[in-house]
Amino acid sequence: MMMKNADHLMRLRRVFTQVIGIVVIALALYASVQVTQPDFVKLVIAAPKARQVLRELLAPDLFTRESEVMTVGVALPVPCDSAPEDQKAITGPRLEVAPGCAAERETVLVRGRELGKGVPVALRWRLPDGNTLGIQRLVTDAKGNFEVRVQVRPIVATKGGQPARIEAEVTLPGGRLAPSQALRDVIDAMFVTVFMALLATTLGTFLAVPLSFLAASNITRRGRLGALVYYLVRTFLNLIRSYEPLVMATIFALIVGFGSPFAGILALVVVTTASLGKMFSESIESIDTGPIEAISATGANRAQVIMYGVVPQILPDFLSFTIYHWDINVRISTIIGFVGGGGIGDYLSKRINAFEYSKAGTALLAIILVVWALDFLSAQIRKKLV
Repeated sequence: MMMKNADHLMRLRRVFTQVIGIVVIALALYASVQVTQPDFVKLVIAAPKARQVLRELLAPDLFTRESEVMTVGVALPVPCDSAPEDQKAITGPRLEVAPGCAAERETVLVRGRELGKGVPVALRWRLPDGNTLGIQRLVTDAKGNFEVRVQVRPIVATKGGQPARIEAEVTLPGGRLAPSQALRDVIDAMFVTVFMALLATTLGTFLAVPLSFLAASNITRRGRLGALVYYLVRTFLNLIRSYEPLVMATIFALIVGFGSPFAGILALVVVTTASLGKMFSESIESIDTGPIEAISATGANRAQVIMYGVVPQILPDFLSFTIYHWDINVRISTIIGFVGGGGIGDYLSKRINAFEYSKAGTALLAIILVVWALDFLSAQIRKKLV
């Protein structure tokens, strides 16, 4: 009878625990909804915009017909009297802006004249610092003209007496198929990203190797001084690993400049050192003690024991971890470019901010192909090392 009561109480306790667990999960989900406030109605309403963005992203700018690209522009002082207005052309391909100057937040009328029948036009701002800001893309009419209203943003204000310009990049029909400028730019940026990851992985590995021996308990944690060194190095590695690469890249970008690949390299070196140091130390701690004991029995000193008893066992793991982390760093470096780390991420961020989604699609395609290729390559190399 007592056994039956005990079983009954155990079942009740189990049911009660499960009910409490379900209630806690439900409350956590409710709190998540209240905090994040997902708006699925807005998602449905934004579907047409999403369709347009996805259509351009899925149509990467890879090739183009070799054709003449003509750029025409006109200065727009903001505010008025901050710089002289351009003299208005009356013939030939040209842009006309009315009025010829404006204040911030005002709207001006931009007209394209004699640009070519039915040709694509990329309308953009050329800021005083030389950077560009996309306005919109359009096609000229049967007379080679277009007309559009543009709002003057504060970012286009005149600086140092240099006014912003409104430019129209006109692509005239051509013939032979050739790689687009976007594809060439993406390839250059992708090379920067791959070599950023390679250099950062190499430097991080050289820093991680000595730290890993100091963070391995079976090597260092002997005596009070050894234990102190072990815990200090272990704490240092764990502390550095707690910071995301994006945070590191932002900090270094503030120091050495946004868009600089050096900022991305420094961030990746720090992250790689901490990550590989942790993995290397765990590899050292898992080695077979038999060879170490045999070499120690011959009277070898500590350096000889490490060289001939530890290194041969850990070398395959070290090489495998290093190659794998290079693959990881290539992926990470595509993201840290968004916060000023340079490389393909920086290019992708600029194209998205300029609403040039087809060029952004080119960068995304390159990232997918390169990451896939490096993942396959690193997997094959690791197989040969095992």
